[in-house]
Amino acid sequence: MSYCPPYAPFFGFAGVAGAMVFSTIGAAFGTGKAGIGIAGLGGFRPELVMKSLIPVVMSGIIAVYGLVVSVLIVGSLDPSRDYPLYTGFVHMGAGIACGMTGMAAGYAIGCVGDACVRAYLHESKVFVTMVLILIFAEVLGLYGLIVAIIMHSSTASVTCPVELASHLVL
Repeated sequence: MSYCPPYAPFFGFAGVAGAMVFSTIGAAFGTGKAGIGIAGLGGFRPELVMKSLIPVVMSGIIAVYGLVVSVLIVGSLDPSRDYPLYTGFVHMGAGIACGMTGMAAGYAIGCVGDACVRAYLHESKVFVTMVLILIFAEVLGLYGLIVAIIMHSSTASVTCPVELASHLVL
């Protein structure tokens, strides 16, 4: 039984794809949804548009979390070294953890951003509340980033054991 099968890096690359794809979907949804609210606000009070871009910026940060995790995982995929199956599964889990929390955070930021930007049109006191709620929504993605980094760091010392049969002298 081999602990470093040739297909093990597939799972690592699945983690890379999961982190990038899902976090980017969340960022795109958040940007689009908040952008719709900003467009609605801009028709009535264009001077508030620049302050209302906060949800869009925060949505973009979600995609950066996925990029960071992807770069970490790809850095571990060195063709000159063995890649254990365990490491592949952990990297896949780390990518999916970061990607799914990024997608959830992007959804939350988009919904909150749209609603709060529209409310900001009528009442300026909503701005501080909007920023606080957006921070709490952003933290969802940050939790996924932290979990992914912890998972990635747990594979630093995992190596493939040398096959016992190759060292037997007959």
